[in-house]
Amino acid sequence: MATDRFDTSRFEASRNRLASLAYRLLGSAADAEDAVQDAFLRWQAADRQRIKVPEAWLTKVLTNLCLDRIRSAQARRERTVGAWLPEPLLDGDPMLGPADTFEQRESVSLAVLTLLERLSPLERAVYVLREAFSYGHADIAEILDITESASQQHFHRARRRITAARRGGEVDPASARRIVEEFLAAASSGRTERLVALLTDDATAISDSNGAGPAKTLLRYDTPQRIAAVARAGFKPTPAKRRLAGGTPGIHYALVNGGPAILFVLGDQVIGAVAFDLSGGKIATVRGIAAPTRLARLTEAWRQHERDTPLITQW
Repeated sequence: MATDRFDTSRFEASRNRLASLAYRLLGSAADAEDAVQDAFLRWQAADRQRIKVPEAWLTKVLTNLCLDRIRSAQARRERTVGAWLPEPLLDGDPMLGPADTFEQRESVSLAVLTLLERLSPLERAVYVLREAFSYGHADIAEILDITESASQQHFHRARRRITAARRGGEVDPASARRIVEEFLAAASSGRTERLVALLTDDATAISDSNGAGPAKTLLRYDTPQRIAAVARAGFKPTPAKRRLAGGTPGIHYALVNGGPAILFVLGDQVIGAVAFDLSGGKIATVRGIAAPTRLARLTEAWRQHERDTPLITQW
């Protein structure tokens, strides 16, 4: 019994790191938690006396469990219909994992989590293990049962594709908040010209539309003028919107996955999140997330979060 408790405590010591790895690979906190639980069951069933380095063993098992999920038919169907967005996490959530370097912080941004979807499963795993967790290629080769040379090739291809698609670098927090507040003020007051001026020429907007509809496809808008029109229609307060929401939500500024965001909060429930990617002092990408399943963990974290004054209280 004492041995079981010791072995369980060894797993628990790795739980947050494993969850952070799984979240980066899967883009879903709920799926990451399931993968970690599956790894725990494998750990319990294993002959633990023969496991020389528990951390390495657990990393290998967890990574391959995630790859199985990525390759599953269900996951491929979801990606095919375009119904996928990363699950947003409030800053401070331990699942976001290491954030000591720019590369680690960037690897968990909504932008990079979305870009990882364009990579092959092995490219994704190699990139995350190398960039976010600083594993050497020899260790990655052991984890993924590939050669060290193959690990290097997968990493270089992944980094090249992500570098080519990424938008801008780190943004000063004060500047990011100012830009988002200007966006909200312009949208809620219906100032279309100001909204367009805040967007890059090639800005895009993506919304899950609350996950509604038979196909659950994403809504996409690809011009500043169209994005401005949709933002004005969506953010401008009306009695009908308050009835639909079930009340008057407070609109709060927050950091989500390291980037600026707006949260719509009704009571203690986050009913919507709008996250922004910034480039060159303007907004390059807007992501609207309202599906309750994607906001469950963020809501739990928000309930423990120190509340600030809403940006808008009478929406």
